[in-house]
Amino acid sequence: MPKKLIAEALGTAILVLFGCGAAVLAGSMIGQTGIALAFGLAIVAAAYGIGAISGAHLNPAVSLGMVTAGRMTVGEFIYYAAAQIVGAIIGAAILLMIASGKADYTVAGTGLGQNGFGAGYLGEYSLGAALVFECVATFLFVTVILGATGPGATAGFAGLAIGLTLAAIHLLGIQVTGVSVNPARSIGPALFVGGKALADLWVFILAPLAGGALAGLVYGLGFTRADN
Repeated sequence: MPKKLIAEALGTAILVLFGCGAAVLAGSMIGQTGIALAFGLAIVAAAYGIGAISGAHLNPAVSLGMVTAGRMTVGEFIYYAAAQIVGAIIGAAILLMIASGKADYTVAGTGLGQNGFGAGYLGEYSLGAALVFECVATFLFVTVILGATGPGATAGFAGLAIGLTLAAIHLLGIQVTGVSVNPARSIGPALFVGGKALADLWVFILAPLAGGALAGLVYGLGFTRADN
């Protein structure tokens, strides 16, 4: 278990540093398509780098989906989620140290790639839109993960399928919420940014966990699981 938890923390730090880092350090140059690819490629890198150790969940919503699908215990979920949150905080802290090296950078002005919604945030979508997007997108994301790593899946391609799915979700939803689908990814930056990021954080914990749990339940019932 210690090796698995280290892998989950490291992988989640990679996700936050690469994905949020692309938005903060290079967003004006690479645009939203580049940011989406950064998140997707970070998942691909982590999946092939540490997947054999821990499964590379890197996301409490994914781990909860594994629980409701019958592929993980509640106790394992708690340990995994804690490691993922620690990793996200570490990734956000490293990003903050790097970003602070630019003379005109401020957390208040530029942020750390935090999630949000409503007035003043990207497309200014409503709370209802944010909840629906995060829940549905996480449901679809976790469904892909369960299928790509389950019986009948093509060996060796899970990391690529999962990474491309996350990139596609970002292409769709960056303007809505910045895309969380991952409570840990949201917690890390929000702790350093504070203010509205912390006030909005409950959405990016509740909705992804609900979507992930539902995806696991549907999979566990056999509706999205390949026949053995």
